[in-house]
Amino acid sequence: MAVDDIETKEPETAAVPKTAAVPKTAAEPMPGGKRAYLKVMSKAAPDSMIKGFLKRIFFVEILQGMALTMSYMFKKPVTKQYPKEKRVSLPGFRGMHALVRKPLTRRARCVGCGLCAAMCPSKCITIYTSEGKTHEKVVDRYEVETLRCLFCGLCVEACPFQAIVLTGHFEYASASKESFLLTKDKLMDNWDKYMTHEKGKHYFKNFWAPRNDHFSPQGEQAVFKGKRTS
Repeated sequence: MAVDDIETKEPETAAVPKTAAVPKTAAEPMPGGKRAYLKVMSKAAPDSMIKGFLKRIFFVEILQGMALTMSYMFKKPVTKQYPKEKRVSLPGFRGMHALVRKPLTRRARCVGCGLCAAMCPSKCITIYTSEGKTHEKVVDRYEVETLRCLFCGLCVEACPFQAIVLTGHFEYASASKESFLLTKDKLMDNWDKYMTHEKGKHYFKNFWAPRNDHFSPQGEQAVFKGKRTS
């Protein structure tokens, strides 16, 4: 049988009359199984059209903005003219780092445990230690890369010896990258400049956390007391 003798038949489809009426709602199907979606346009009220026209003609919105600007011209300015007018940082501000000195020996309180460097998310703290004469750990170098620091304060919270703090000093802009590398001597000098005497005591009392009393159970909190022994 020749290929030309094979009868081909296209699949039958439902014919849609040309004069089919469009349904009133989208849920009502049209002939042929199709749906029609109508776009409903809302006409603006005549009053709103008149108000919008008058606003454009008489520049009402521009005049309202100018009136708001004129009202602030006779008030006391809130902008500080820095650096002539310097803003005092509030207690607990996270500024330049500092290493705490011991009040008696004037040596750094840091023992080189490395918890601050381990908790730092940006890895900007580097500690170099060695073994002393009496087999104690000695901190030879303590460096902080300020340009990488996020000032999150996790190093302060992780330190169990209250050895590192974030001072309220924030004016240390420089054109050289080397000045942003804080060595051990610079960090200890920052403690002498910005956190001596009552400032350091107030910082550790109110802003150093977590403290032992933060872990005390509350009144209605369930506490595990261990197994009872007979």
